[in-house]
Amino acid sequence: MKLIIAVVQDKDSNRLSDALGDENFKTTKLATTGGFLKEGNTTLMIGCQDEYLDEALDIIRDNCSQREQMVAPISPMGGNADSYIPKPVQVEVGGATVFILPIESFFQF
Repeated sequence: MKLIIAVVQDKDSNRLSDALGDENFKTTKLATTGGFLKEGNTTLMIGCQDEYLDEALDIIRDNCSQREQMVAPISPMGGNADSYIPKPVQVEVGGATVFILPIESFFQF
């Protein structure tokens, strides 16, 4: 058995949760915040049998798209503000960061 931990952008989370549910994958949804852009993310914990791992990964890949977004940089805290230029930059967001962990045992009470 495996535990898939998928960190996805909030915009993709409902679509992904619905797609996983349609294929009978059980998920636990956690609200999280990204470190780089300080934006909301969703972390999904998905338990699955080894033989269904590739299917779950395909669903994640198909429902979490990468896209470019303009973001305003955060002003420096305590740094030299004289050289700071508040100009929006284009960054790639979305997609999914996925961790796969082996599960030794599983209990549901």
